[in-house]
Amino acid sequence: MTESTESTENLEYTEAYAADHGRFAVIPAAYVLLRRGDEVLLQLRRGTGYYDGHWACGAAGHVERGETLLAGAARETREELGVEVDESDLEVLTVMHRTGATGAAIDERIDVFFQVTRWQGDPQLVEDKAADLGWFPLDALPDPVVPHELAVIEALRERRLAPITPFGF
Repeated sequence: MTESTESTENLEYTEAYAADHGRFAVIPAAYVLLRRGDEVLLQLRRGTGYYDGHWACGAAGHVERGETLLAGAARETREELGVEVDESDLEVLTVMHRTGATGAAIDERIDVFFQVTRWQGDPQLVEDKAADLGWFPLDALPDPVVPHELAVIEALRERRLAPITPFGF
């Protein structure tokens, strides 16, 4: 083996390595805004224990182990809205690095926001974690909207959306 060649053994990070390096866990989530002209599809959250009574992106959820962000976004859209989205139609709006500033691993998030303008089927409430579903103009959003999602939607409306959006720091 030459100096420039690394061993192919130990290709995974161990718990000991992670503990020695003091890294924190990050939870990835995919958010999907269905767009119809200047309107976005939002759902009214209920029964989840997280921002119930707030409007939120039409589809969103955690990316599952072994799943890509694109696959997670398409799956969440199918599970929550009953529509099929081709992964190639998902357009990244921004990547949000979000914290609840508690120091707890669960509060360290990477949220990838997508928009899509093409899908198959008619959006409808499929799961029982939402009380309502509606199309809203970007300049006439309902109140209240989940704060970190509102920050993205407002930046989208104002054409000031950055590739990376820090939130909560």
